Amino acid sequence: MKGDNRIFEVLFISVFAAMLGLGIIGPLLPIYAENLGATGLWIGIIFSGFAAARAVFMPIVGRISDESGRKKFIVFGLFAYAVLSLGYVTAGSVYSLTAVRFLHGIASAMVVPIAMAYIGDLSKRGEEGEHMAKFQVSFFLGLGSGPLLGGVLNDAFGFASAFYAMAALSALAFLVVVVFLPEAGGISPSGREERITLRGIYSHPAIFGVLAFTALNAVVRGILLVFMPLYAPKISVVPGQVGLILTVSIFLMAIFQIPMGRMADRGKATTMILVGSLVSAASLALIPAADSFWDLFIAASANGIGSACMVPALMALTVKLGKEIGMGTSMSAYNTAMSVGMVTAPLLGGVVMDVSSIRSVFLLGGALGVGATALVYLSTRRSLSSVEAEGSSS
Repeated sequence: MKGDNRIFEVLFISVFAAMLGLGIIGPLLPIYAENLGATGLWIGIIFSGFAAARAVFMPIVGRISDESGRKKFIVFGLFAYAVLSLGYVTAGSVYSLTAVRFLHGIASAMVVPIAMAYIGDLSKRGEEGEHMAKFQVSFFLGLGSGPLLGGVLNDAFGFASAFYAMAALSALAFLVVVVFLPEAGGISPSGREERITLRGIYSHPAIFGVLAFTALNAVVRGILLVFMPLYAPKISVVPGQVGLILTVSIFLMAIFQIPMGRMADRGKATTMILVGSLVSAASLALIPAADSFWDLFIAASANGIGSACMVPALMALTVKLGKEIGMGTSMSAYNTAMSVGMVTAPLLGGVVMDVSSIRSVFLLGGALGVGATALVYLSTRRSLSSVEAEGSSS
């Protein structure tokens, strides 16, 4: 247990530092891209490049980590984080910024999903939701603190300071992992002589349900994170205030992780996924009606509460599936689905913004999210409930 606690603590600190760095540049990157001449579509491409790289490389990295160990991927990924953070500062065009963002996505494929696989390996049956929720706090606290800190750094020292801060935090996380994290070793699914194929993974009914809801939540969150900073100045909300709004939204997700994780372990995961997805998607429809800081604050908070309800439930089911197909494989599939959603959100939103208006981005995103949630739930609720019941009875 002492060794398990050490792994948990090291990964918690490291992921917190890495996510704090990413969160710092979150609300500033769309504005930075716009200053370089990016249109709505190009802003979508820049953000989608990061997620697309993750989507392509995570299944590969996750599968290899199940067989050959996990530490080396996290070490290399964090080192690349630190180096590429400086690349943002030197990017002098939309094209070079897109390239840096894509490479940053490759590095990201080696960090968060593999760290989650480490933690998933340590989760006891019947406690998957709570254990993963505790770890997810590091993710959301880091990502949530970042926008506020980024806004403060921008207002005090300018754009470049946020990227230097991200580089320093990534370097710190790298050093912590190199010195203190033991190697988990190759970990294969217990009780399975033959590995399930990647094609088999994505065609599995329960896995499809988990991944579909994960992608939907990512689309909704992506639209909020990418386009709210662009909408805010139109109603006289400054970057520092945007950082505060996003910080509170993500902090709400962090605060409710553990109680929601426990609820998921008690057999409520499927219901939590449905309710959380509907609330999160519907919250986008509030943004076009916003004309003040507090209106945006309420809409983003509703979005955070909806995500806080569904994410621990999705993670609990992902861990249960990971015990069957391999934790690295399962966590990478989960994060790939998230990346697919994050690819879709900026591109869809960018096109709608250029063709219509930024208000239409939120209206369309909310409507699609609600409709798709209902459709996916009706088609996968039995398979999701089956995995939930099987894991609870094991």
